[in-house]
Amino acid sequence: MDISYNWLNQYVDHDWPPEDLAERLTMAGLEVETVSPLGQSLDGVVVGEVTAVREHPNADRLVLCDVHLGDGAPAQIACGASNVAAGQKVPVATVGTTLSLPDPDTPEARQELTVEARELRGEASEGMICAEDELGLSDDHSGIMVLDDDAPVGTPFPEYLDDHDLPATDAVLDIDLTPNRPDATSHLGVARDVAALADNALRTPPVDLPSPGGTVAEEITVDVRDEAGCPRYVALVVRGVNVTESPLWLRRRLTAIGLQPRNHVVDVTNFVLHECGQPLHAFDLDAIADDTIVVRRTDDETSFTTLDDEERELPADTLLICDAEAPVAVAGVMGGANSEVSSDTTDVLIESAYFDPSTIRRTAKALDLQTDSSYRFERGVDRDGQAWAAARAARLIAELGGGTVVPGMVDEHSTPPPTKTVALRPDRLTQVLGTDVATSEATRLLDAIGFNVEAGEDALHCTVPTWRPDVSIEEDLIEEVARLYGYDQIPEPERVPVPSRTPRQPPVETLERQTRGLLKGLGYREIYTNSMLREDRAERFNVPPAGGDRAPVVETKNPISEEMAALRPRLLPGALEVMQHNRNHGQEALRVFEFGHVFRRAADPDDPVVPGYSEHPALLIALSGPHAPTGWDVEPRAADIFDLKGTVETFLEDLRVPDLQLRPRDEDAAAADETTPVTQHHIDVATADTPLGTVARVREDVATDFDLDTPIFVAEFNWAALVEAARAERHRNYEPVSRFPVVDRDLAVLVHSDQPVGPLQDTIRDAGAPLLRRVDVFDTYAGEGIEENAKSVAFTLRFGADRTLTDEEVDAQIDTIVERLEGDHGARLRQQ
Repeated sequence: MDISYNWLNQYVDHDWPPEDLAERLTMAGLEVETVSPLGQSLDGVVVGEVTAVREHPNADRLVLCDVHLGDGAPAQIACGASNVAAGQKVPVATVGTTLSLPDPDTPEARQELTVEARELRGEASEGMICAEDELGLSDDHSGIMVLDDDAPVGTPFPEYLDDHDLPATDAVLDIDLTPNRPDATSHLGVARDVAALADNALRTPPVDLPSPGGTVAEEITVDVRDEAGCPRYVALVVRGVNVTESPLWLRRRLTAIGLQPRNHVVDVTNFVLHECGQPLHAFDLDAIADDTIVVRRTDDETSFTTLDDEERELPADTLLICDAEAPVAVAGVMGGANSEVSSDTTDVLIESAYFDPSTIRRTAKALDLQTDSSYRFERGVDRDGQAWAAARAARLIAELGGGTVVPGMVDEHSTPPPTKTVALRPDRLTQVLGTDVATSEATRLLDAIGFNVEAGEDALHCTVPTWRPDVSIEEDLIEEVARLYGYDQIPEPERVPVPSRTPRQPPVETLERQTRGLLKGLGYREIYTNSMLREDRAERFNVPPAGGDRAPVVETKNPISEEMAALRPRLLPGALEVMQHNRNHGQEALRVFEFGHVFRRAADPDDPVVPGYSEHPALLIALSGPHAPTGWDVEPRAADIFDLKGTVETFLEDLRVPDLQLRPRDEDAAAADETTPVTQHHIDVATADTPLGTVARVREDVATDFDLDTPIFVAEFNWAALVEAARAERHRNYEPVSRFPVVDRDLAVLVHSDQPVGPLQDTIRDAGAPLLRRVDVFDTYAGEGIEENAKSVAFTLRFGADRTLTDEEVDAQIDTIVERLEGDHGARLRQQ
């Protein structure tokens, strides 16, 4: 939200330059993101008087003006403006003045020009009579700027502007408001905080509030049929208006905050909105059928053309402002093209209403249309500020356009909001802030921002103003005192109590930190991706990594864009986008991991946060590219699924997951479960009967969709299940190094070529217990000397005990292992 420094200063005195003010506001809870200077110094520009105008002898589009500048003889200045005339008071840039002028090729850009004495078509010109845009006062270049008749000749132009409350320079403070501060969506709202910080009085413009009823109530009918959506509707009428261009002061106020002036009626409604935070709308009264306003909701979908000439489809239950025949505005969002104020308008109906925030928010989201009005209504405007804003606007419209305010006021459902009083105990204030804030100071600060404070026996009884719907409990008042008193004034305590016991981290955090450290040590980089995806991409990846039933994707309501229409069912699509980005920027070796939440619709969840939906933490590890950097002693090869499998085994062993099992999946059976697979060659990871995740290769066609032309390998885990499995084995047992020798034996067996090696290892471990300490695969072979459809697998076996083993004992264990391999897997001992 933009706040003009000069405009703000109309309501409160302070002596802080823009940068200091921004710092103080930020420390008080109104975070100022940027401070943007506006305008130029205008040194060298003075007030001049045109004493004579004559034709230029050598140019049809130029005239020569004699301009009196205060001292000496008049200066001759060539001018091309059509509105220049003798007797005018005008701003003149004297010789040597540097101005920042609009660039004729790029109007939004500016270029510097130093005024020089020069000849134009053979005639001397000693200065420049300026238009408003050349002085940086507005975008108007229709002619030179004509000043008041009483403007003192020779006065520096910046002084003239200051005397008319139009400083040459300004600054715009861009404030990033939090949703709980609707009161600060205006210059007066921000000025309240400045008044408290500067300990100065707030100057609110005086407004004579009309009484309900009167002539206007006899001429205008307002029928509110939805009191929940529109608890209050105020209407005033100004007749006999001459719709004209706004004066310079008003145009400067609006352009400073990025608004384009249109005419004085529309400009006044925008001015009052940004002055006090109450949105207004001006209707051409002649366009309102039967002089009747009806506030109602739509029964069905309705087409309506808004002020921006866009035909919009309004969903059923949209709150509308209608006349006796048809809609004329979308309540709280935007008016209609059929009732807008134009140059032909003479009678103006001013609407000032309070609309239910949730109703306006729902409408703005449905139409994908946010306006200055909806922004404020969504957050909650002052529940009692409608009459003041309407009366302020009516008076300004009449003053600037020569109209007459019709006596009285239509005020439908004007029941005042209930008074809310919150107690603030000084002792509690001291306890929470950790410093002693004087009761008188707390009272001053709260009073400065509109609270009515009355001292009680044990507490301050604070009546909450209607523009602060966010304040409801004592802690809210403490926060108000703290931010205005100054967090930097709260001293650090001399002593801080330290608990006798160091709090223990939950296992999930401990294991997550442990896993992060291990994966980073193995060369993986952590990534963080968006939890929202395009809906088609979410559907594409909506396949559980471990197979099983598909569930519908979780769609987001009112998504910001199509790219955020659904919540991710897996971490994989985000990781592929990261890998694509890095590959496009020349990175070949990709090693990434991510912790994040994934989402599904759950038909029968055990304990859902949101019924019908499931959310659980997940871990993804992915790699692609060469297995190691190129070096003089390293011949790089492409990483494969076994590199990732090794990483998985390493980190799972580090977490001490018990009964770890890695099993190749039957791809034919998997295909029956996965109707749109995105990975293949799965290795399922489990402990006992609990699945933990999978290791797999991303299908080539999926990788191609992300412009990835090298194999991508990915491991995905249900982190919650993995943590639960690891928690059971958190203790460590120390075993001393054995004093007795170990016995190593090699064993080679012939098995069917489709036989996985993992089950063979499990059988060897089981048959070799308790003497077998370790079993590793050191060779696989198929080809010459091996029968067709068979392969040879060679193992290294290490035996040991707390004594010296004999050859007979080891031979007996080998025989047992061979028998079990033959019985369970059809393996035969290889003889050569």
